[in-house]
Amino acid sequence: MMFKLFSQLKYPIKNCYRLPIRALSDSITVKDIDLANFPPEKIRNFSIVAHIDHGKSTLADRILEMVGAIDTTATNKQVLDSLQVEKERGITVKAQSASVLYNYLGEDYILNMIDTPGHVDFSYEVTRSLRACQGVVLLVDANQGVQAQTVSNFYLAFANDLEILAVINKIDLPGADPEGVKLQLRSLFDVEQDQVLAISAKMGIGVKELLDRVVEKVPPPSTLGREGNLRLFLFDSWFDRYQGTINLVQVVDGVLTTKNTAVVSSKTGKEYKVKEVGLLTPSPHPCPALYPGQVGYLISSMKTASEAVIGDTFFAKDRPVDPLLSIEPAKPMVYAGVYPFNPGELKELKVALEKLCLNDNSVSISMETSIALGQGWRLGFLGVLHMEVFTQRLEQEFNAQVVVTAPSVPYKIRMKDEGTKKRTGQELLVANPSEWVGRMDAAEYQEPMVLGTIIAPTEYLSSILELCHDRRGEQRSIENIDQSRLNIQFLFPLNEVVTNFFDELKSVTSGYASFDYEDAGYQSSDLQKLDVQLNGMVINELSTICHASKLRLRAKAVVFKMRNELPRQQFNIAIQATVGGKIMAREDIKALRKDVTAKCYGGDISRKMKLLKNQAEGKKRMKKFGNIEIAKETFIKILTK
Repeated sequence: MMFKLFSQLKYPIKNCYRLPIRALSDSITVKDIDLANFPPEKIRNFSIVAHIDHGKSTLADRILEMVGAIDTTATNKQVLDSLQVEKERGITVKAQSASVLYNYLGEDYILNMIDTPGHVDFSYEVTRSLRACQGVVLLVDANQGVQAQTVSNFYLAFANDLEILAVINKIDLPGADPEGVKLQLRSLFDVEQDQVLAISAKMGIGVKELLDRVVEKVPPPSTLGREGNLRLFLFDSWFDRYQGTINLVQVVDGVLTTKNTAVVSSKTGKEYKVKEVGLLTPSPHPCPALYPGQVGYLISSMKTASEAVIGDTFFAKDRPVDPLLSIEPAKPMVYAGVYPFNPGELKELKVALEKLCLNDNSVSISMETSIALGQGWRLGFLGVLHMEVFTQRLEQEFNAQVVVTAPSVPYKIRMKDEGTKKRTGQELLVANPSEWVGRMDAAEYQEPMVLGTIIAPTEYLSSILELCHDRRGEQRSIENIDQSRLNIQFLFPLNEVVTNFFDELKSVTSGYASFDYEDAGYQSSDLQKLDVQLNGMVINELSTICHASKLRLRAKAVVFKMRNELPRQQFNIAIQATVGGKIMAREDIKALRKDVTAKCYGGDISRKMKLLKNQAEGKKRMKKFGNIEIAKETFIKILTK
């Protein structure tokens, strides 16, 4: 009825005020019930998934208010987002869960809700969260419609055989078009229009009906009951400086209690003593035990978060069980060097990286050394935004000043079968240009590929195709979502889209396009190592890997940047970008010169020529013995752009 009212308004609503929300469970919450007698048939596990900025965290806030888990105040914004970077950027970086009690038709139900990130760089958080759920709430903005990450999340939930509840959010905004979005959902996902809910998470409109639909449609978790052997499914973990590793688990079978209980990991075989168990409501609430179907936290004698393998199965000591399922570990898509701005802070940065990696196990880390920047680390991230968030957390949480080099992608090199080197016939994974192998020893180069999905208005098709072909994209499909929007799929080299592709896509589409990508393996490619030389001396820190078709443009851009950043010396500097022995581009920086002819007033020209000749010979000797010293600040300007 409320949806019909909004769709039939002649004039859009200009001013919206949030409706007062009355807690549906004023008397009791999940903290007050007896978990031992709560049947698993009345438990619902679901995640909220959507494209970025479609209102996931706002919906989570309204649900928590509606069930009485938090007080209803105007300051409730991103309650589940606990990181400072999440508050500042307005995005969810890490999936957060909460267990709440909801009354439906006089019966109490426990709803275990997971608020997931919406950006493609954090899709791994969505992947592992869905493994602990039986249903998802697929949220779609009524103004923006179906976006690229919406498509990705739908098929991810579909592949896990989850119940999908399609929900249109932000129907209170003036530009809302819920009927148009329903047609998009029907065209893309075959979702019937009468199955789509229309809500306003900000105003609280339709949230109760959504929770009713969750209870009705999402199936309860399957379990063997309390009599079965203990089985715990681990789907998240983080590190606390006082309590150590905290694991988020789902009790599949048996009872998890703190009384003389020891659990064993199926992955590592290590044994841990259970210290505390409880629910996240969303604040931690200790409980005597957790029962089948319930989701809660587990504090044990686990010392480091690296021992917690996502997707692991825990079982009781001397009662082994078959593993439930496995989750593929996160695979880094982008690599960058991280160095201390002040070399004296190396130890402090090492401690900061170790602590932060404990809370973000999707980051890979290895030591590396640079002649220009000193000792540092090579970190692997899931994307550029992931890299930016990680470095911002380093500065905010640990006050660490770091230098981050430009991101690069990992390449595969298949070595030749013949030869005398130890790596003959092997396949190498190279993320640093300094480790590149020449064509004399390499049989094949492969670069990572991604399948990109672009959703944009029809009128921008020609500009999008031109941009994609310029980035070496291969067109896979173009489909009409409705009369005004297209679903475009291209196969891209990851190196072409990882940095500024999305910015250019937004520019050519006036900000209306959305972009998402997924891993598509590796593909053979004609790759070359581009070196930078200063007066014939190779600067290893400035070497890059580039496709043969982009060598000339890349070489010109590099030498032009070097010419603008390097200070002038007492002698000429030749800046060259080379591939093997071939010079692709060159720029010269003229020497600083003294006017040696200033003291000559008239007279024979031979006098001036003799002075200029002596100066030239001196410059030649200086160039022969002089070294080009590049300041660290100059390296930072070049490497971080």
